[in-house]
Amino acid sequence: MGWHGHLHLHYTRTGARTSALDRHHGPLRVLQRLYPEGEAICHHVLVHPPGGVVGGDVLSLQAELDAGSHAVITTPGATRFYRSDGLLAEQTVQASLAAGARLEWLPMETIAYRGCQVHNSLHFDLAPGAQMLGWDVLALGLPAAGAAFDAGRYRQHITLPGVWQERGLFDGSDGLLLHSPLGLAGHTVSASLWLAEGIGPGQTLDRARTEALVDAARALIDGSDLATTAGVSAPHPSLLVLRALGHRVEPVMALLQAVRGAWRQLHWGLAAHPPRVWRT
Repeated sequence: MGWHGHLHLHYTRTGARTSALDRHHGPLRVLQRLYPEGEAICHHVLVHPPGGVVGGDVLSLQAELDAGSHAVITTPGATRFYRSDGLLAEQTVQASLAAGARLEWLPMETIAYRGCQVHNSLHFDLAPGAQMLGWDVLALGLPAAGAAFDAGRYRQHITLPGVWQERGLFDGSDGLLLHSPLGLAGHTVSASLWLAEGIGPGQTLDRARTEALVDAARALIDGSDLATTAGVSAPHPSLLVLRALGHRVEPVMALLQAVRGAWRQLHWGLAAHPPRVWRT
C-alpha cells in the first residue's frame, strides 16, 4: 500500500504577522514556524521522516495563503524517489494565493533513482495581485556513483492556470531526450525558476521592471558556471522563467539561489535572506 502523507497549511495575516496553522496525516509535516526576517514572513521547513519515496507512496501538500500573508517553504535536503517494482509514487502540491499574498516555493533538489516510477504535480492558483517565486530542480540518477538514470519514468506537471502549463516525461530508455543536443545533451540536472504574479483583466506587469529582472538574471547567468546552459525569458506578461541544465546539482542550485535573491530585491524590496537550513 505504501505510505500516504497529507499536509494542509493555512497562512493568515493578522496585523503585521503571518501566522500558520497546519494539519497533517501520515509522514509529512513541517517544523516549527520561523521568523528570521520578522513577523511578516513565515518560514517553514517541510520534512518527510521516512527520508525517501517508493512505489505506492502518495504525498500531498495543500497550502492556502490569505490576503497579505507571505510564506517561504523549503526542505532540509533532497527528495529521493527510489527504484520501484512497478508501483507509482505520487507527489502533489496545490497552493492557492489570495490577493496580496506571496509564496516562495523553494524545496531542495529531487533525485530520481534508476528504475523509479513517479508522477510529480505542482499547481499554483494566483489571485490578481498575488505573487510567487518558485523553483524545481530534478537530478536524474546518481552518475557519480555509476547509477545512471537508464531505466524508469519521471512524469512532471507544473501549472499556473491561464499562464503556464508544462508537461514533461523523463524516460530512462529515451536516449534522444537524455543525450541529444536537442534534449538534455547528457546533462543530468534540469531546473526551472519562475517569478509569477496574478494578473486581472486589463492588467500587465510593468515592462521596465520586467526588463530589469531579466537583465539581472542574465548578468548572474553570464558570471556563473552555467553560462552556456542557462537562459531566462518572459513567456507571459505575468511570468518570468529561468531554465538551467547542469552535470551537478551544486552549480545549478547556486545560480537559482543567486537569481532568487536578486529578483527578491528588485521586485519586492527584500533582502535575499536564504533560509538557514540551506547552510546545514
